[in-house]
Amino acid sequence: MKFFIDTANLDQIKEAQDLGILDGVTTNPSLMAKEGIKGVNNIKQHYVNICEIVDGDVSAEVIATDFEGMIKEGEELAALHPQIVVKIPCIKAGIKAIKYLTGKNIRTNCTLIFSAGQALLAAKAGATYVSPFIGRLDDIGTDGIGLIEQIAGMFSRYGFETEVLAASVRHTMHILQCIEAGADVATCPLNAITGLLKHPLTDSGLETFLADYNKLNS
Repeated sequence: MKFFIDTANLDQIKEAQDLGILDGVTTNPSLMAKEGIKGVNNIKQHYVNICEIVDGDVSAEVIATDFEGMIKEGEELAALHPQIVVKIPCIKAGIKAIKYLTGKNIRTNCTLIFSAGQALLAAKAGATYVSPFIGRLDDIGTDGIGLIEQIAGMFSRYGFETEVLAASVRHTMHILQCIEAGADVATCPLNAITGLLKHPLTDSGLETFLADYNKLNS
């Protein structure tokens, strides 16, 4: 499974890249705002800065919600860097935009997916990725991981090449559940990824090894 980091923070992206396990980055307007990135030109430059850090795909989200606006923004974003994947919301105009951009060989990530039906339409339109938001589904008492499993099974059954990108991943257990459910990608905060390193037996084992070494060399 691929690991994407869900942030616009360059320091966190560099830290994940330095681990040697990072496959890409996802961002959105809220994450840009959190980093104080304002203005269209500054946002575009920030996307380029991210692409210069990582080797994989970088999802850059359109702001427009109409077909013409999404096409215009999508083409502009895709022109910034070869690693850019245009992030499009799962609405009627968005599905049309995905179909159009796919025809122009521009890769897309259909975001704000909350049902298998939405994922199906995005895949048929040619989306490179679909992004089901599992954490937000869990928040309203719906089975987010179950949706990942349903979409992954559907794509496998019918031979769709669209990848399932599990989004709104909140914690380390979500990552492990996404693996079991068949997600191709999980996009997560840095602490969820580094959380996979943590186990009390690793800590106690290392402490014992170091203590024994010190005894032998004292």
